[in-house]
Amino acid sequence: MRAAGIIFSNIHDASIPELTTRRTMGSIPFAGRYRLIDFALSNMVNSGITKVGLITHDNYQSLLDHVGNGKDWDLARRNGGIKILPPFITAYDNAVANKVYTTRLEALMGVMNFVDRCTEEALVLSDCDVICNVDLAVAMEQHRKNNADVTLITATVDTDEQDLDRKVQVPTFDENNRLIDIGAYEGQQGRVEICSDIMIVRRTYLQRVVADAISRGYTSFHRDVIYRNLGRDRFFVARYDGFFARVNSIESYFRCSMRLLDRKSRVNLFYRRNQPIFTKVRNSAPTRYLPDAKVKNSLIADGCVIEGTVENSILFRGVHVGKGTVIRNSILMQDTYTGENVKLGCVITDKNVVIKDDRELCGHETLPFYIGKGMTV
Repeated sequence: MRAAGIIFSNIHDASIPELTTRRTMGSIPFAGRYRLIDFALSNMVNSGITKVGLITHDNYQSLLDHVGNGKDWDLARRNGGIKILPPFITAYDNAVANKVYTTRLEALMGVMNFVDRCTEEALVLSDCDVICNVDLAVAMEQHRKNNADVTLITATVDTDEQDLDRKVQVPTFDENNRLIDIGAYEGQQGRVEICSDIMIVRRTYLQRVVADAISRGYTSFHRDVIYRNLGRDRFFVARYDGFFARVNSIESYFRCSMRLLDRKSRVNLFYRRNQPIFTKVRNSAPTRYLPDAKVKNSLIADGCVIEGTVENSILFRGVHVGKGTVIRNSILMQDTYTGENVKLGCVITDKNVVIKDDRELCGHETLPFYIGKGMTV
């Protein structure tokens, strides 16, 4: 089955304002060298999708710098490739008509020119708040065999590892994987199967429901399209059983990052069935470990200089850890500089942060201490 992709880079920005003040959800750094959009792009490219529309909203300069022309994902193509789709605002002075989208369905209304020009049978829609490595080719084949209008990709999460909110949709389906009900998460505990914010939609069906939504003032894809048409249209689910995490708060970002310190989780995410996660290639010098350096159970990107102790932490490119400094259970983003005799515990630093000598900062895994981009402490 031929398919094109659409990625929503902004619609969950409000969930994690600490990290999206100057960037989109899609460009949030993750796991030492990746951005969240890398997972959505790689899932599509690994499944043979070569035309991807990237819907933007605001604060997307860092996203454009990261994605570029798409060559790192083999999307720098004459036909197809990656298309940047900024919000569509008319030249007329109409506050209602000119409002920027806030939901998935409203975002689709503004990019129907892209959808109409597609010749593929299906469209894969993906948000940027999910971290997974799903084989979309298998799901697309199920979509074709079921002659489905919409196929929702579902994942099972453990509420002990992942906090869920009412934005999460919980599906109910029969033995043939046909959707029979869908509703908001209502506090269930244990292992809960949820919608992953990734779906496959028949292109002609999407054109029809978006046109209907425009005429009726609908705004929610799940409520106004899926729920309203249950039992009438052909909705199915495809189940994903690999590593899955949803970033809906600074706490969830911290917790799912720490999960990657477990080797089994890393392999399940980054090396699942020979489906690599691609990212922008940057050639840097190897990390330098000075004589007094001690590193244990950590992910260290290239270009770092380690003079102190690093335990159970994630260091991005270009981080400097000073002499006598101890960093535990923390995430230090690109070009963070720590002076001498610094102590950090459960801390997240954004890019270009400077922490002076003899500082001691501590948070908790349920409320990590966050230091904004470019700040000096």
